[in-house]
Amino acid sequence: MFKLVKNLNYIWNKFRNYNEDFWDVLEEELILSNVSYETTKQLIQNVKDYSFNENVKDMQVIKEKLKSELINILNLDNSNLGKLNFGSDKPSVFLVVGVNGVGKTSSIAKLANMLKNNGKTVLISAADTFRSAAIEQIQYLGDKFKIEVVHHQKNSDPGAVVYDSLEKALAKKNDVVIIDTAGRMQTSSNLIDELKKIVRVIEKKLGRKPDEILLVIDANTGQNAKSQAEVFHDALGVTGIVLTKTDSTSKGGIVITIINDLKIPVKLITFGEKINDISYFNANDFVNALLG
Repeated sequence: MFKLVKNLNYIWNKFRNYNEDFWDVLEEELILSNVSYETTKQLIQNVKDYSFNENVKDMQVIKEKLKSELINILNLDNSNLGKLNFGSDKPSVFLVVGVNGVGKTSSIAKLANMLKNNGKTVLISAADTFRSAAIEQIQYLGDKFKIEVVHHQKNSDPGAVVYDSLEKALAKKNDVVIIDTAGRMQTSSNLIDELKKIVRVIEKKLGRKPDEILLVIDANTGQNAKSQAEVFHDALGVTGIVLTKTDSTSKGGIVITIINDLKIPVKLITFGEKINDISYFNANDFVNALLG
């Protein structure tokens, strides 16, 4: 797991005896860790007001208050936190979206394997037909971990892949269909139109929208991740975030900004290269890891 503020222990020790400079240094560290200016200001103001009103100058108490403020942001609606919505009808459909390079395909394999190990029958729909490498990668991972993959040829219609996947899942009474999608096309409008078309195919075939629309975000991406989230959320109504690459080198503060500004819960995190390096999101564990 990673730490949000790399120098936080240094800050606590440096300002053990407390002075006004502490707030400026903490603010700078949060911004450098990819928490947006607006979210940082909100956090600092809340903790500062508490400290002044209660006359608190104990660094440990201030640290715990910062943790509680972060947990409040990350928790959102507790009913959705760290949980996937499987719906009431089979198959549950998870549409996974995100730009290329964020770890989308590998996250799908990890999620599929996790669900399989929890007793679910899973089918993967290889609807990223824009990249032949994406089809080959998901086929390889499916074969390796014995998870069925439905695919067509490169540049075939992604909607047709999804339709065939749903047909097969209904026939075999699969519990879950996870749909891989393209992360890049000629223009962003082409990509969004294609994703909207996939949603329409699902609605037409099943009479309902996907049970989850999961946006994969790289913890290292920085402020650009927020603009990515806005585009996908505005177009599709993202229901949850999969936060990837949360290892010792990532800063990860951007997820706090996305949750605070867009109100999208984090559902899952991945934290390594192994197939089992995935878990449901837990705000308390996350914040404790962030702040040390």
